[in-house]
Amino acid sequence: MRGLTVLYDPRCKLCSFVADWLARQRQLVPIDLVPTGSGEALRRFPELDHAATAKEITAVGDQGQVYRGDNAFIVCLWALAGHREFAHTLTRPAGRRLARAAVLSAAKYRGTTSHGALAHPPARPPGKVTYGMAPGWTYDRVTGWSQAPGPSPEPGPDPDPAPTSRTGTRTGAGEHDGTCTDGCGPAPG
Repeated sequence: MRGLTVLYDPRCKLCSFVADWLARQRQLVPIDLVPTGSGEALRRFPELDHAATAKEITAVGDQGQVYRGDNAFIVCLWALAGHREFAHTLTRPAGRRLARAAVLSAAKYRGTTSHGALAHPPARPPGKVTYGMAPGWTYDRVTGWSQAPGPSPEPGPDPDPAPTSRTGTRTGAGEHDGTCTDGCGPAPG
């Protein structure tokens, strides 16, 4: 492969950020960044499903190879000098799952944002749902996980009292007499 064209959505902040990042990287294979649905994209790739390119990352090789989704993500990294080895790692089964998760996360982000608003509102109205596995944490379908402030500690017995001497009086820090309440220190004499 001697060249790679990456089609990206210029209206998507994440897509534009990634396109700018790709352009700044040292490239082993030259990457040409073309906005999806643009006249340039339609002229260069008339046979391509341009509606699909607007929904999923798409890269086209110089010989007409079309890469979509996690394959496009991997081939973009493969084209970069600093990320080729990582791209090879992503082609293994565990790496493939990671690549797929990255692409799905980006797609989810794109699906939830459109100029700062929800592009596709959730089926149910957003609201906090509390899960019992982590007390104090809540999950909102729009904003994600957050920790609610906990209750103020109530006054009560000192949880870590200072050690007491054999006479029953409290000793301060550094004044411990060497005895231990569980029998591990010297026997009281």
